[in-house]
Amino acid sequence: MDKNEIILKTLIDSETALKAGEIAELSGIDKKEVDKVLKTLKAEDKIEVPKRCFYQAKK
Repeated sequence: MDKNEIILKTLIDSETALKAGEIAELSGIDKKEVDKVLKTLKAEDKIEVPKRCFYQAKK
């Protein structure tokens, strides 16, 4: 699995919105990489930002 898939799966598996640092911790990917992937996933409309700095998978 590539980083995008790992991070998206982490968000799908989570019951609540997560901060980038929490995503990095759960997925084992560096926070800087997580930030880049989150931007990509947001542009692809796969995730949403319910409140500032929190991310969750679209339902």
